[in-house]
Amino acid sequence: MILEGLVTTCSSLGTVNLAPMGPIVNVEMTEFLFRPFKTSTTYQNLKAHPEGVFHVTDDVLLIARGAIGKIDVLPDVVEAVSISGVRLADCCQSFEFRIEHFNEEEDRTVLTARIIARKEHRPFFGFNRAKHAVLEAAILATRLHLLPREQVLAEYEKYQVIVEKTAGAREFEAFDLLKDYVGARD
Repeated sequence: MILEGLVTTCSSLGTVNLAPMGPIVNVEMTEFLFRPFKTSTTYQNLKAHPEGVFHVTDDVLLIARGAIGKIDVLPDVVEAVSISGVRLADCCQSFEFRIEHFNEEEDRTVLTARIIARKEHRPFFGFNRAKHAVLEAAILATRLHLLPREQVLAEYEKYQVIVEKTAGAREFEAFDLLKDYVGARD
């Protein structure tokens, strides 16, 4: 099963990177398989420093911003407990991990991570159709190099109806941000 969330990693100089990521997780949540592209900052950071934190969050505006590279200011973070790194101060759950195996045979690597520490920080908001629509829209925004823009925009039209019916202010803002991003792309 794939679990969508955000990952914090640190460069060899200690610079924090925040990126959306959807690792494959086992039912026990003891091991994650990350599949970053070799060109990504997340991959480069994990290669240099094979530890990080995976965050479960219901903040789709932050996920949307991360998906299109619009995180101008890093949200508040606190030191991780069991690894050298940071976690988001506002998240539902955090999973501190250490990469145990790098499979780099393809452009999209497979990194096997063992969970070192897990903590619940606040309740998950719950299921909301607008949040899910924004999440899907964010994922599609990261696939513009693989999919025709017209196909992505057609999906956005479907998501627009859901957002209009069920969104709060942050979901509207996130969806508008993504629509503007996809609409401006060639």
